[in-house]
Amino acid sequence: MTAPPWRSRDAAYFAALYDANPDPWNFAGSAYEHRKYQATMAALEFRRFDRAFEIGCSIGVLTRQLAPHCASLLAVDIVEAALAHARARCAALPHVRFAALRVPDAWPAGDMFDLILLSEVLYFLTPDDITRVAAHVSSTLAPGGIVLLVNYTEQIDEPCSGDQAAAHFIEAAAPRLRVDLQQRHQSFRIDRLHRDGSAHD
Repeated sequence: MTAPPWRSRDAAYFAALYDANPDPWNFAGSAYEHRKYQATMAALEFRRFDRAFEIGCSIGVLTRQLAPHCASLLAVDIVEAALAHARARCAALPHVRFAALRVPDAWPAGDMFDLILLSEVLYFLTPDDITRVAAHVSSTLAPGGIVLLVNYTEQIDEPCSGDQAAAHFIEAAAPRLRVDLQQRHQSFRIDRLHRDGSAHD
């Protein structure tokens, strides 16, 4: 195992992966991804969301499953090639919007969300950038809204492990966001946080 990078992964890193393979993590076909998607939707309790925000949507496989549960869904990724596939996959869903965005350097302006989903995103970031993400999330999650973190927990050569990334986000988001569900599955974990219903918490 090599030493983890000391900087967050950048657009060039991900663009190279998609240049080599349009589905570099086999989102569309792997049994692991299928299990993870099922667990993700179950953790959301198949609720209906008014305004959802998916960070790191890639080619839109999870986006397509999430879309029927959202009145409006903004899905972002850092790689235009991935977004092209995501747009094609969700072409029949006019309430789903896609944008190229590098979190945490950019964030949707003026939007409040009742769901923010970060699936297998945080461990590509340094702890400092995870702190910035937590600050953005805390300021744009509507009262009563939820945040869902999904992180791979096997050994990886990234700025953080999945467990480190989840723990750092949870610590950085406290006390405004509180954990109400934690699950460990084979090779991944799910953490759900919520913001209390008061507009002044």
